[in-house]
Amino acid sequence: MNIEVFKSKIHRVKVTQAELHYVGSITIDEDLMDAANIIENEKVQIVNINNGERLETYVIKGERGSGVVCLNGPAARKVQVGDIVIVISYATMSFEEAKNFQPTVAFPDENNRIV
Repeated sequence: MNIEVFKSKIHRVKVTQAELHYVGSITIDEDLMDAANIIENEKVQIVNINNGERLETYVIKGERGSGVVCLNGPAARKVQVGDIVIVISYATMSFEEAKNFQPTVAFPDENNRIV
């Protein structure tokens, strides 16, 4: 049996941009992606601390060191620049593997930098 479990997250990161007229996704600084063990095109859940919105999208690699967290396309309607969000990824694995799996959590500072 396989189950879906919490794989990694970027905990409490600030939205720096919202671009409505874009194909869709979330652009994330590559440093943040690396710290959270998230890769380009990976499906993620976005949880908005400010308004309670939850949505799913995929990740686009942003410029390394830029601090960018940009919701693109329709997702841009679910956030305001300055909102605090949590970016969560999940993985499917066997029940036994999941018992010992340790997720990766990145805690950026107020400027979206890993300390």
